[in-house]
Amino acid sequence: MLLNKHIIVGICGGIASYKAVELVSRLQQAGAVVDVIMTEHAEDFVRPLTFSTMSHRPVYSDLWEPSGQAAERHIALAEIAEALVIVPATANTIAKLAHGMADNMVTAVALATKAPLLLAPAMYKEMYMHPATQANLALLRERGAVVVEPEVGRLASGAFGPGRLPETSVLLGAISMLLGRKGDLAGRKVVVTAGGTQEPIDPVRYIGNRSSGKMGYALAMEARDRGAHVTLISGPVALPAPYGVEVHPVMTALQMRDAVYNAIRNADALVMSAAVADFRPLEAAAHKIKKGQGEFAGMPRAAGQAERDADGFPLYLTHNPDILGGLAAQLGQPEGGIQLQRRLIRVGFAAETDDVLAHAQSKLVAKQLDLLIANDVSRSDSGFGADTNKVFIFHANGAVEDLPVMPKTEVATAIWDRVVSLLGMA
Repeated sequence: MLLNKHIIVGICGGIASYKAVELVSRLQQAGAVVDVIMTEHAEDFVRPLTFSTMSHRPVYSDLWEPSGQAAERHIALAEIAEALVIVPATANTIAKLAHGMADNMVTAVALATKAPLLLAPAMYKEMYMHPATQANLALLRERGAVVVEPEVGRLASGAFGPGRLPETSVLLGAISMLLGRKGDLAGRKVVVTAGGTQEPIDPVRYIGNRSSGKMGYALAMEARDRGAHVTLISGPVALPAPYGVEVHPVMTALQMRDAVYNAIRNADALVMSAAVADFRPLEAAAHKIKKGQGEFAGMPRAAGQAERDADGFPLYLTHNPDILGGLAAQLGQPEGGIQLQRRLIRVGFAAETDDVLAHAQSKLVAKQLDLLIANDVSRSDSGFGADTNKVFIFHANGAVEDLPVMPKTEVATAIWDRVVSLLGMA
């Protein structure tokens, strides 16, 4: 999404301006063309040379330099910009933007450009909460500006409250979302599942799997960056919630099923990349099971059919619902099933360790899917936790695509390319 995009980053005179150095570096590494413009007071915090080194391009700050070239430059920058990102946005600059002032390079470019505007306010908490600042931000939102709300935390003054500049990953997500809001999924609602489920044995132990959630989160962010409204239903993972994505955390397969069935009623596509546990304990113990305790895991001792041996105990399991299989059955019911507002494109995943192609083909047919993405999770470059994936894409019409090993972000792009094509035919 950022590759070859021309992004203007405006730096204002606030202590958080040093954090913008990493943002400029990350944008440049992602392939964006980054021009940095600075206010005069921003140079008191970070020297222009720092941003020039990170962007590999000149930095512009003096609107009034004697040659007059800066006056031409601010118009040129305004015309070529695909996004204007002001980080940090101070209360002073926010006020100037709200009232159409153009007395420095940043505000002059902002007034001259038609590019979408993104603001990341960062300041002392009382300045941020002041009615004047809030009114100015509301006015800018009405005009179409995107405001990335500051984080709540410890500020440079030592006070605690709203006013911290968000982390770079959040800002990158906001910029990507801004650039993609007119993409090929604009106006579409999609549901993505991610991560594994955890089925409790007792309050301490659970049955789970090794899913990291990386593939599902990559799918959610790719859809967001193409303009979709994304609902991400996520099992427990060690990943931050993607900016601009509606996240619904769940733990068990039953919770995921209920969340999915609720979310898809007005959705255009469902991509089930979560690794849902096939089994759960028949009954979870109310308290931690102790060594030597006279209770069977998953079932009260009185209901057990075997005696405990000296070194262990039996674990009684029951099947979890097949979410996609159950959906296919319900959609086939004229009455009493799930009622959808439109044709739902359904994409499943099959994580296999043997006979990948045969297992995937049978799942595609049995669950009546439009696409099934299959991979061999026993491979080091395609298993749980890896940043790459090696997948086959099975189509309902019988076609099978064998994709090479690629980053999961690129796999996500390939999957949405095919979903977009199916949506166009729906």
